[in-house]
Amino acid sequence: YDGKCVFCRIARREEPGTALLPCEDEDLVCFRDIKPGAPHHYLVVPVKHMGNCKTLKSEHIPLVRRMMEVGKAVLQKNNFSDLDDVRMGFHWPPFCSIAHLHLHVLAPASQLGFLSRIYYRINSYWFIT
Repeated sequence: YDGKCVFCRIARREEPGTALLPCEDEDLVCFRDIKPGAPHHYLVVPVKHMGNCKTLKSEHIPLVRRMMEVGKAVLQKNNFSDLDDVRMGFHWPPFCSIAHLHLHVLAPASQLGFLSRIYYRINSYWFIT
């Protein structure tokens, strides 16, 4: 836990302005992005403080898979079922604003606006899927 990290505080329910969405995984939390790039834009975050995506190693593959599954489940619970029209990924440092691992889940990807298509561009220098 890092008390200076806003995502750590959100995960511990210390940020009353951020509502957590129902999540089946007790090690992860999910909430809406404050600057949505799509009609559905959620962040899936480990409760335990982790560095950004650059710190991921092969042993973290199960964690990333669980993060993706939580993202899909939250979309489905929010009446979005076309899982072929979803974009998920991480901003690559220095292009991430919070140094706590977080997966962006955006849908429908086909409705991303001009800037969002750039900002969340598949496997770009700044956003990895």
